[in-house]
Amino acid sequence: MDDHKLRLFLPTGEGKGKTVKEIILIGTAHVSRESIEEVRRIIRDENPGIVCVELDKNRYNSMTQKENWEQLNVSRVFKEGRGFLLIANLVLSGFQRRIGDELGVKPGEEMKTAVETAGELGIPCYFCDREVQITLRRAWARCGLWNKCKLLASLISGAFSTEKPSEQEIENLKKSGELEGMMTELALYLPPVKSTLIDERDHYLAARIWQSLRGMAGPPAAGNDTSPLVSGPPRIAAVVGAGHLQGIKTQLERIAAGECSTDVHELDTVPKGGWFSKLIGWLIPLAIAALIAVGFFRSGADISRAMLLRWVLLNGSLAALGTIIALGHPFSVLVSFVGAPIATINPFIGVGFFSGLMEASLRKPRVEDAQNISLDVSTIKGFYRNRISRALLVFFLSSLGGAIGNFISIPSLAGLLTK
Repeated sequence: MDDHKLRLFLPTGEGKGKTVKEIILIGTAHVSRESIEEVRRIIRDENPGIVCVELDKNRYNSMTQKENWEQLNVSRVFKEGRGFLLIANLVLSGFQRRIGDELGVKPGEEMKTAVETAGELGIPCYFCDREVQITLRRAWARCGLWNKCKLLASLISGAFSTEKPSEQEIENLKKSGELEGMMTELALYLPPVKSTLIDERDHYLAARIWQSLRGMAGPPAAGNDTSPLVSGPPRIAAVVGAGHLQGIKTQLERIAAGECSTDVHELDTVPKGGWFSKLIGWLIPLAIAALIAVGFFRSGADISRAMLLRWVLLNGSLAALGTIIALGHPFSVLVSFVGAPIATINPFIGVGFFSGLMEASLRKPRVEDAQNISLDVSTIKGFYRNRISRALLVFFLSSLGGAIGNFISIPSLAGLLTK
């Protein structure tokens, strides 16, 4: 049996209603021409009673309809605190688009093909993946500052890499050995991200596939409706990324054995930060205030003023430097310098909120920026040229610069006390 196709026979129900259902898992590479043809062939040959795809409704709509970036309100993105998430989403989309353009295949085309083939054959087809925004927000919430920086750095370096994978290298991604190595590397580099992007979604996808057998996965995307579990179709075909193949198999076997629940409500929510995560945002401003206060009581007002000035210069200058690197407007640079200390005092508002909002106000995004953003973010030149992505870059680099300035300030201020 091929590494990228698994056939499972799982018991469902109890007592007299107990039956065995056949589930065919088809592992794909999302920019593979071979995967497109394979998905179409397997669905036609197997003629399953249900087809499931690793998509959510919004992602499918964005693939089949023109992405309406014209409605994107950048200022609202900053006000709602979604700047980092939009950057990650855009960079990932740009990376997949670039790879797809080089290979002549649109990202996710094999999933779209599965939906279309199911519709042609009158087979009910279900979207079984979690909303991508929820996945990104859960991954983001689990990352500390250092892991957030590592995640964005890896996304950006991957998006702007000049390395061009061949079709054979893409096909190799469907092999279990290659995938295990990649998953191991991801787990070591960013454990929280691997847990959210891979492990959680293995469980989520398996649960939704199982629910589709019971007609509990919502209305089908294509084809006819399905019958209840016991009298339902004899087999189901699920089209998923090859990286989820073994994980979904394990989770389905656990569900069939009654070891795992199909209730995914908790996985569809973004966890709120606990008291420690809220407290940690105040640790840096409290530490800086404490150092300046100690300086005042030990050495008088002169040393405390010197400490305050040093902190403002370090914090503000590095935030402003980040905006300069992003080629922000001069007023955005000034706002970064002034706003960084204010943002430190109130950790609920980052300096990126001020600088990004100023950049978007001074250089208002044009219609062509919205229309071309998915293409522009695939190159460094395009990222800087597009006013939407540049405002996001100002937001990110000024935030990063301000954070670095704060970390540097603490030992620097402590050094003044020893003089």
